[in-house]
This record gives sequence, C-alpha cells and structure tokens, in this order.
Amino acid sequence: MTHPNAQLIERFYQAFQRLDGECMAACYSADAQFSDPVFPALQGAQIGDMWRMLSSRAKDFSLSYASIEADGDRGRARWVASYTFTRTGRRVVNHIQAQFEFRDGLICRHVDSFDLWAWSRQALGARGMLLGWAPPVQAAIRAQAASGLASYRAQREAKA
Repeated sequence: MTHPNAQLIERFYQAFQRLDGECMAACYSADAQFSDPVFPALQGAQIGDMWRMLSSRAKDFSLSYASIEADGDRGRARWVASYTFTRTGRRVVNHIQAQFEFRDGLICRHVDSFDLWAWSRQALGARGMLLGWAPPVQAAIRAQAASGLASYRAQREAKA
C-alpha cells in the first residue's frame, strides 16, 4: 500500500497538471515553508498564492512527475514542467528535484532544486546564456518574480 504522504505528493502533482492552484495550496500547512532558485523563501499563504499565480498565468503548460518516495516525515519526487515563458515567448523545459517534509498529513516544507542558469538560457535566450550564471542577473530574476507575486497577492486581497 502506498504511504499517505506519497499519496499527498501524487495529489499535489495531479493538481499541478490540471493547473488547480487551489488544490495545490490545500496540500500545505498554514505555516509551511517553500524554497526554489526563483522563490527562495516563501512562507504560509505566500506559497498557495505562488501556485495560484503560476497556474493562472501558465501558457502551453504540461507537467510530468516520477520517482515519488515518502515515509513518515520526508518525501521526494522528480518533475518536469514544460511551458512558454510569457515574458519572452520562449519555450522552457525545466527539470526539478523536489524534497518534502510533512506534518499532520500536509506539506510543511518543500524545496525544489533546479539549475537557474539552464532555466535562464531557455527563458531569456542570449542574455540568459551569456549572463544567466551571474549573481546580479539571478538576483534580478528573483526580484522580478517577487514583484510579480506581490502584485498578484495585492490584487487577490483587493478582490476579497
């Protein structure tokens, strides 16, 4: 029988395949922590809003996942997201390693790892290829992502 935390990871990625940000957000504890190379330190409601934002803006999106493993308090998976980066219209295929920690049947810590330079080469083209490795360019990518999330959250709060 599959461990319940493996089923939680499966449910999370199935929701991601459907671009169901609400269902993805529901997989996290209220005090969860999330980190990846673009969003290095999200907490709580910021995580759900990130998934809602990304799901609502996805273009030509597909996702595959594999190698789900989980036990009582830890889990992992590999996943691949393919999409058009809307800012440049360029195709991205991003290979990600995910690490999870669980508490009370929910994700309390989620760390996604991927090569930000490889991502920037695909998403930004020549600029990403030439400068995507540089800390100032990577900081600019993070700043733009943080600004986009802050704007999305403000619009969401204004509608509430």
